[in-house]
Amino acid sequence: MDAQLKRGMLDAFVLKLLTRQDSYGYQLSQDAARIVSLSESALYPVLKRLESGGGVESYTQEYGGRLRRYYRITKAGYRQIDAFLKEWEEIRKIYDFIREE
Repeated sequence: MDAQLKRGMLDAFVLKLLTRQDSYGYQLSQDAARIVSLSESALYPVLKRLESGGGVESYTQEYGGRLRRYYRITKAGYRQIDAFLKEWEEIRKIYDFIREE
């Protein structure tokens, strides 16, 4: 799969996971595992990219005597999901056309 396409899909995927609730890296990777294999080492660059782009924001919270970094989706993140879905509709039309027999 094209790296840029995959990158966009992973960004939208992680944003969608965060629409359910704020979460931290390990939990996000566990939630993602139900659908796609996404290791923590692959997840953190996605989270960093989303945070620098304004799609998510992070905060720390103590858990079990340690600080844990949580991520939450922003309004810009919701807009990113909407933009991805609109793009995907176009990609799907192309895919359907190619698949026609």
